[in-house]
Amino acid sequence: MGYRIDTLVDDLVIVENKTVETLLPIHEAQLMTYLKLSERKIGFLLNWNVTLMKHGIKRVVINLSSPTPYPKHFRKG
Repeated sequence: MGYRIDTLVDDLVIVENKTVETLLPIHEAQLMTYLKLSERKIGFLLNWNVTLMKHGIKRVVINLSSPTPYPKHFRKG
């Protein structure tokens, strides 16, 4: 059995979409697994079953050692 990331943004950020009553620890564990297996650092859980989207967003970061995970060609300045 494999895994399937919902959305990968700029080859850096994983977005996992859900439509559930409440985000549960198993949803975060799923995203953490995707992050670890793909060797990425930042992910978002989006729960679309909310009245206001700002209540349905959970940011997950693992082992972020530098100020930004973006390669130099993505940085401004």
